Amino acid sequence: MPDLRRGVLFGVAAYVIWGLFPLYWPLLKPAGAVEILAHRMVWSLVAVVVVLAVWRHWGWIRPLLRQPRKIGLLALAAAVITVNWGVYIYAVNTGHVVESALGYFIGPLVNVLFGVVLLKERLRRTQWVAVGFGTLAVVVLTVDYGRPPWIALVLAFSFGLYGLFKKQANVGATESLTVENLVLLVPALIYLGTLGEASTFGREGVAHALLLVGAGVVTAVPLLLFTAAAIRVPLSTVGLLQYIAPVLQFLCGVLVAHEVMPASRWIGFSIVWLALAVFAYDSIRANQRARSPRTLDHVVT
Repeated sequence: MPDLRRGVLFGVAAYVIWGLFPLYWPLLKPAGAVEILAHRMVWSLVAVVVVLAVWRHWGWIRPLLRQPRKIGLLALAAAVITVNWGVYIYAVNTGHVVESALGYFIGPLVNVLFGVVLLKERLRRTQWVAVGFGTLAVVVLTVDYGRPPWIALVLAFSFGLYGLFKKQANVGATESLTVENLVLLVPALIYLGTLGEASTFGREGVAHALLLVGAGVVTAVPLLLFTAAAIRVPLSTVGLLQYIAPVLQFLCGVLVAHEVMPASRWIGFSIVWLALAVFAYDSIRANQRARSPRTLDHVVT
């Protein structure tokens, strides 16, 4: 199988798993969101360490220890992804799957906003149109919900910050996840230790305990698949594949969880999808423009 096609399959698999997360977290009830989050931290570290042991990939540890700035950035990434994971699990297990999907729909627009505000990047006119539509959608959905869609906004901004810190750290996915979970390990273990009789681990049967352990596996596997995809396919293709996850999350909310979708909410989501269509069009066009001079030079040569 050609490397590009294999990469696309890896990417699709990663985003499909992420998109089906709303079907997994409710299986962990009666465990609460924080308990699930703590188990996810612990068992995802175990899963990644197993992968590193199989690959015998330990040579990165000593060089990283000599770079405190990178470790600091990964610690910040660990903090914001904790917020992201916790809010997402809470949202899914309290009947806000559709709103959580909205957070990942507007994520790319938040990344553009970070580029302007934090990295002083200049946006093209079409990108400004996409951001404008995204802002309008948030206003419409605020009116619909009777409050700002805080779950969606927290998910979008926390994941945007997570990506920003990871980009600045420039550390591989497996290595990064290992450091992040090491940072989170002690707080997670302390919390689980203080639960005492309130802990559901081992008290709700073997199947429930295995599902809690599986939270680590379902965290590590899609990340490894995504890493395998990212090194094989163009960034523009990865950018388009990322919409698979929120689409599946949205469908889980509407078709499986049967969440209410009044007309005003459909209007708000339609504006979001319009913004993403404009954004995707601009990305594809910019990518074509970037490649065309190289193609021309190659033909002339």
